[in-house]
Amino acid sequence: MWLIPTDQPEPVVRALRELLDPAERARADGPDPRAGRRFTVAHGAVRLLAGARLGRDPARLAWRRGPHGKPELDGLAVNQSASGALAAVALAEGRAVGVDVEEVRDARSAVRLARRYFPAAEAELVAADPAPAERFTVLWCRREACVKAYGGRLVQGFGLPLAGPAPVLLADPGALGTSPCRVDDVPAPGPFRAAVAAVGDRPFQARVRTWNPSNDLVMSGS
Repeated sequence: MWLIPTDQPEPVVRALRELLDPAERARADGPDPRAGRRFTVAHGAVRLLAGARLGRDPARLAWRRGPHGKPELDGLAVNQSASGALAAVALAEGRAVGVDVEEVRDARSAVRLARRYFPAAEAELVAADPAPAERFTVLWCRREACVKAYGGRLVQGFGLPLAGPAPVLLADPGALGTSPCRVDDVPAPGPFRAAVAAVGDRPFQARVRTWNPSNDLVMSGS
């Protein structure tokens, strides 16, 4: 798993833009320039990392979409997430993977959203916690990571029981699938929290690194 700081100098943004496909460039050219630069860095870095793992040209990687829009590659499970100035990507072989990174929000909205979207017991945990925004964000990241591992829709994950010490084994994913899922919290800097999930009951260990644009861009010849 890689954490990607997405506020990068303009030369890095330009070099990464060269790796994107036409659809990705169109998204990067949206109405918000800062969001477009962050999108470019996140998606360009993912191409570099996946291309290096597969031994393929990152600019020639062809994404296909799952039933609910999850981007997929042949030969490598890849998933990514972004929040503010930080993105995350998880790479795995032999099992589907999902990742989520979120910036910790304010306490009032955390309690309100937990009551709306979480199982009742988890909503009460958030409301009773001295740091409700922290607890909410951790549980939200776990939920998103699980949903993304299965390639499902977020609404299918609202009722999942994901509280407790990490790692968590989700024995029954409900409407998401028939196989169990393991999810673990992973360290993230500053106000961010993150989680990674993999389908199957086999334990895993996430190796978390911070992406360095100078190393990858030099190696790619950009």
